Formats: sequence, structure tokens, C-alpha cells
Amino acid sequence: MSAPVAPPPPVRLGLSDVVSLGAHGMRTRPVRAMLSALGIAIGVAAMVAVLAVPASAAQALQDKLAAMGTNLLKAGPGKTLFGKNATLPDGVIPMVKRIAPVTGAVETGRVDAKVRRNDHIPKDDTSGLSVFAAHPDLLSVLGGKVRAGEFLNAANQRYPVTVLGSEAAARLGVDHMDPARPPQVLIGDVWFTVAGVLDPMPLAPEVERSVLVGWEAAGTLLGFDGHPSTVYVRAQESEVDSVRSVLGATLNPAAPNEVEVQRPSDALAAQQLTKTTYDALFLGLGGVALLVGGVGVANTMVISVLERRREIGLRRALGATKRQVRGQFLAESVLLSGFGGLVGVLLGVAVTAGYALSQGWPAVLPPVALVGGVAVSAAVGAIAGAYPAMRAARLPPTQALA
Repeated sequence: MSAPVAPPPPVRLGLSDVVSLGAHGMRTRPVRAMLSALGIAIGVAAMVAVLAVPASAAQALQDKLAAMGTNLLKAGPGKTLFGKNATLPDGVIPMVKRIAPVTGAVETGRVDAKVRRNDHIPKDDTSGLSVFAAHPDLLSVLGGKVRAGEFLNAANQRYPVTVLGSEAAARLGVDHMDPARPPQVLIGDVWFTVAGVLDPMPLAPEVERSVLVGWEAAGTLLGFDGHPSTVYVRAQESEVDSVRSVLGATLNPAAPNEVEVQRPSDALAAQQLTKTTYDALFLGLGGVALLVGGVGVANTMVISVLERRREIGLRRALGATKRQVRGQFLAESVLLSGFGGLVGVLLGVAVTAGYALSQGWPAVLPPVALVGGVAVSAAVGAIAGAYPAMRAARLPPTQALA
């Protein structure tokens, strides 16, 4: 009697074979595959955009700070011991310039006057704009630029000439400069000719919303009392903190506690920091969308196992092991989620690039967001497909073929 013939060892499947088997289910049911991957794609796109858009905004902020400098200090009157509004003494700029690390200083003064586009607008309608007396060297200290026209100078600062901040020009409807016929605005009861419009200045947003007039013209035409309301100081980068510590006593030796000193770049950095709270919220929402997409993939794979029972039974009857069947369905789940993750990354990149372009920002795409988007989606697919894959592997061939 001959000995029984041992069954041949199971054929080992290579990685390419597993991937091909996993992709077979996606090719035969393309609509279901796309709908299942859609949830993954939305979640990954949201997460990529949430990480990339703030990174682009932060880079734009860093570029602005690098261009305008972080060595600018702004000082103004605070409160007295009795809670009243304090004032800065006259003639403070020469004293500030005596501080060794100071490279530039200039003052502005708030003028008690209202600005209107014309005399048909009610006097109480100021459009939220302020009037400031300024000196010709204001832009050099602030690092600002004139978008159109020219700034105040020694020739025009004593006459009814004004320069508008970028936001002030928009609110007053001054959208262009015609040298032959420059626009005019009404400040108080005096018509002023607009000499120029400034570019935005993130470090001095109060200037963007203001109308600037010459220091002498403010005194003779608008009743300006001559007291500065804000002092801008440029210092050596390494000595900014030292200058900040002595600036209050220099501006008002009798009451240094009545002087408020700020570093505008710190305020911008703090503003960027507050946005991270909302970024974390949106990142969590993207994670929820990704979780919902993972549940959809798991549901799709469970249904796929039920529909393909005969296929599973036939493969088992032809010698496929439980491990090979489990690998086939797990590979299908990972490919399905990975495809959704790849689409989500591309969608997130498009959203980031489009939004950054609309804001004039550089598009920054963190590598962790791009690589992590696909990796996380593949991991979600592996987790979502684990149970359906094990369920498929446990099906006995006779039951599957019945």
C-alpha cells in the first residue's frame, strides 16, 4: 500500500500579488470605492488645509516682520493714579534720541477733528477714522511706503495737505490719485488736498486707519494742542529690551508709570498665537471627518465580504490560506483608504494654494501634513479593514460556496 501523498505547500504571494488582489475589488466596484474614499479624502483635505494655511499665514507674518523689523517700540500716554488720561510732555523726541541704541524716533499727535469725504456727509459720520499730526520722517521710522502720490514734506506740511492710510483711503473712496486733479477731503471745516496714499503697515495699524496732516498745519488750521499721543522708536535689535525699560522714564521723567510702552511685533505674534486655538478646533473636526470616513470604509468592506462569499470559498477550495484571504481584504481596505488620503492631500494642497494666493501669502506645505495625510489614511484603512479581513478568513470553503 503506497503512502499518502502530502499536499503541496501553499504558494507564497508576493507584495505585488497582494496589491493586485486588493485592487481587484476596487476595479470591479469603482463607484462604491470612490464613495467610500470620499469620506477619507474630505478628512485628510481638512487636516492638510488646517496645518498648511496657518503655516502659510505664519510665514507671511515672518516675512512682514523681517521686512519691517521687530525693533520698533511704540509709546503713548496711559492713566494717572486717579484713573484720568495722562499726557506726554512736549519736546520728547530730542530726549529719546539721546538714548544710545536708538536709531530713530518720531511722534504723532491726535487731532480733535473729524474727517469726511465731502460736506454732504453728516458731521457725526467719521467712518471710524482718526486725524493725526505727523512729521515728514514718520515713514522712515515706521518703514512704511507711499502707494500713490507723495508723503508730507518740508514744503507742504504747513498747508492744508493730507496723506491717507490704506484703510482710510478705502473708507473715504479715494481709490486713485490724479496729479492734475488730486482728491480732497473735509477735515473739521477745512478742505484738505490728498497728497498721497500709504501702503498697509501691519506694525502700525492705527496709521492705516488715520488721516495724516502736517504738524504745523494741525496747529494753525485744526487747533491741535501740540501734545504727542504716540511716539515711535527704532532701536538696535539686540538692545530693544534695554531701550524699552528706560523709555517711559525718558518720555515722562516726572511720572514714568503714566507711559505705556509696547512692541508692535509682539502683538502680531500674540495674534498669530490666538489663531492656533481655532486651528486645533478645525484639526479636530478634520479628525472627526477622517473617523467617519474610516467607519464608511469598514462598512464597505463588511458588505464586500458578504457579497464575495463565493469568491472567498473558491479561493479557499483552490488552496488559498486564511492568511492570504485576510491579506487580500486588508490590502483592499488599505488601498481604498490610501487612495482617499492621496486625493485628500491633493485637495488640501489646492485649497491651501488657492487661499494663500488670494491673500498674497507664500504657500507653505508642511511635509508632515503631506506625508502624514497619506500615512494616517492608510492606518485608518488598516484598522477599518481588520475585522472584515478576519471575518473573510474565517469563512469555511464549504459554507462560502453553499
